Amino acid sequence: MSHTPSIDVLIAGAGPVGLSAAAELRRRGVRCRLVDRLPARLLYAKAVGIQPRTLEIWDRMGLARAVLEAAVPMRGQLIYVNGREQARIELELPPEVPYGFAALPQYETERLLEEYVRGLGTPIERSTELLSFTQDADGVTARLMNASGGAEEVRTRYLIGCDGAHSAVRKGLGLSFEGGAFAEEYMLADVEADWDFPPGYGVRSMHVTDDGATDDLLVCIPLPGAGRYRMSMLVPPELSSQATDQATDQGSEQTGGVAHGLRGGRVPELSHIQAVADRMAPSSTTLSNMRWSSVFRISHRIVDRYADGRVFVAGDAAHIHPPTGAQGMNTGIQDACNLAWKLALVISGEAGPALLASYDAERRPVGEEVVGRTVRHATHGIQADPDDPRTIMLREAQLLVGYRDGPLADSPYGPTDAPQPGDRAPDCAGLTVPIAAYPLRLLDILRGRTGHALVLYTAEAADLAEAADAAGVLRMTGSSPDTSDGPDLDTGLQTIAVLAREAAPTDPGALAVPGYRDAAGEFARLYRPEGPTGFLVRPDGYLGARFPLADTKAALSSYRAALSAPA
Repeated sequence: MSHTPSIDVLIAGAGPVGLSAAAELRRRGVRCRLVDRLPARLLYAKAVGIQPRTLEIWDRMGLARAVLEAAVPMRGQLIYVNGREQARIELELPPEVPYGFAALPQYETERLLEEYVRGLGTPIERSTELLSFTQDADGVTARLMNASGGAEEVRTRYLIGCDGAHSAVRKGLGLSFEGGAFAEEYMLADVEADWDFPPGYGVRSMHVTDDGATDDLLVCIPLPGAGRYRMSMLVPPELSSQATDQATDQGSEQTGGVAHGLRGGRVPELSHIQAVADRMAPSSTTLSNMRWSSVFRISHRIVDRYADGRVFVAGDAAHIHPPTGAQGMNTGIQDACNLAWKLALVISGEAGPALLASYDAERRPVGEEVVGRTVRHATHGIQADPDDPRTIMLREAQLLVGYRDGPLADSPYGPTDAPQPGDRAPDCAGLTVPIAAYPLRLLDILRGRTGHALVLYTAEAADLAEAADAAGVLRMTGSSPDTSDGPDLDTGLQTIAVLAREAAPTDPGALAVPGYRDAAGEFARLYRPEGPTGFLVRPDGYLGARFPLADTKAALSSYRAALSAPA
């Protein structure tokens, strides 16, 4: 058995979640290995929906443009019941939200993430399976097997299981995976349709019996390509894995009593898909060019905890649920991003190990909510959601995910309905500097940053010097840098000033920190500061603190203490 030098993090599973974890860790300088038991990406469009919140995360990484060039917009959904149009849902968001909904096959998402991670120096180690692991106070010893059957022992500081619903990491930790399964089985197929529905709209067509039960179903999600859709529908008896008893684990998630995802057995043919379209399509259509098809099952489960010591689970390894609303992959990507910046700070010694406990505290409630909501929507439809349409749409976009009750959320300051610690830091437009002939968004300013960002808002430039000194930021005097004393959150801390639109004309270059003018008043409208106010934005785009500018030192010291708490 060979032995490798110690690494910082071993990631098992190179789907979108594992790739996201590797991307966020590598761009912060953390040494990673990323292994996957599959020899190549599966060319199945298992997850296709990209939520606006995920695009914001990818914007921070510098990946959003590549995704926008590959994806197609999701503009809405047409709903038919018994052949008649019942509703037309428009996927509209407030104008300050920078991105809309998109559709992209999972294998394309994986390709873009894989290219990004490889560019950071970490390729996927394919045909490499995690067999077992043990952990102690100083690290984790993992046993791997490669394609040739050779065994390797790896010593790593931390292990992340992003290895799906059949997760070897979850089983190795002995985590429970409570939940249930839907009795129905479904067919999936990637086909082209020659109908004339408006581009960017999904189609959901149901047949409902007199007693209100749905006994036939066709769901179509647009994909890149002319007339191309991923279609799902109830499986006919002759293809049921229950009838044929040929269900196998296809690398998709059916082992150890968990039946979820693509199944083995007889593969649906185009004629099976066409037969459902003939019955259920609102408009006559001929299907063609089927790229792939499969049968799949749906379970809904969640672990009892997301971490145990130095080992973590994320994505489908931690939670599985119906695909309603395209929540699964996007929730897993947010798991990975939440965990990665915390691991990076702990590994660098800039935060205490107790910070890692906030991963479970913040993300498990999100997983519970998503599992419960998607089961309700799959059973009763999104129309059964009691909230107003705007709230429903923001929640589906994952823009309402927050951690106000989490261990890192400082005390609220200002209006309670304004963005507070634990809330998503809204993007805003209309920030200007004299040199640029165009306004910037807050996302433009934060793009590529890996650490915390401190935003100082004021109408008086004189307020900034004292707050900047208190923050201990890097200041330039001539050509010599001068760093004042203060609580250094991490080496990536960026401090910027936002001047109110009514502030006296000031050259931003003369400020103690980089400065922008809130020329459109968008920052003030969205953040609702009460006088000079500071906002600390976490590396994952959530607010860590909100405070009067005069209290900058105390607020940052309090937040720093939370990060540095002992285990």
